[in-house]
Amino acid sequence: MGNRYAKSQIVLHWLTLLMVILTYSAMLLKDSVPDDMAPLVKNLHFNFGLMVFLLMFIRLGLRRRYATPPTTPPLEEWQEWSAKIFHVLLYVLFLTLPVLGVLTLAYGGKEWVLLGWQVPQFVTPNPILRNVIKSTHETLANTGYFIIGAHTLAALYHHYLRKDDTLRRMMPGK
Repeated sequence: MGNRYAKSQIVLHWLTLLMVILTYSAMLLKDSVPDDMAPLVKNLHFNFGLMVFLLMFIRLGLRRRYATPPTTPPLEEWQEWSAKIFHVLLYVLFLTLPVLGVLTLAYGGKEWVLLGWQVPQFVTPNPILRNVIKSTHETLANTGYFIIGAHTLAALYHHYLRKDDTLRRMMPGK
C-alpha cells in the first residue's frame, strides 16, 4: 500500500462524498421544487442518505482491514488526535443521520419507498416522538456542515500550507 490508502478506500471515500452532496442537495431543494415533485426529491434525499449509511459501514470494515498510512512528514500529536476525533465524528454523523431519517419516516406514519420497495409500517406512528427525532436529525445534519467543512479545510491546510501528503494519500490516481 505504501503511503496511500487502499484503492477501495479511496473510491469509497469519494463515492461517499458524492452521496453526501446529493443527500444535502436533495434536502436543500425539497422546498424549491413544484409541489408535485416534492415527494420525489424527499425520496431521493432518503435513498441517498441510506447509501451514505451503507458506504460508511463498508468503509468501517475497510478501516479495520487496512492500516492508516502514515503522514509524511509525521504530524504533531495534537494533529493526530484532532484527525482521529474528526474522523470519529464523521463516522458517527453519517451512521446516525440515516437511522434518524428512517425513524422520522416510520414514526410519522407515512408511506415511503426504499430503492423502489414499499416499506411497511413497522412502528406505531407517534407525532411527538417523530418531531423530536426529526429535530435531532436536522440539528445533526446542520452540524454536519461544520464537521465536513473542518475536514475539508484541514485537508487543504495540510496540502497547501503544511505541504505534507495528507490529501495526496486519499486522491485517486497512481
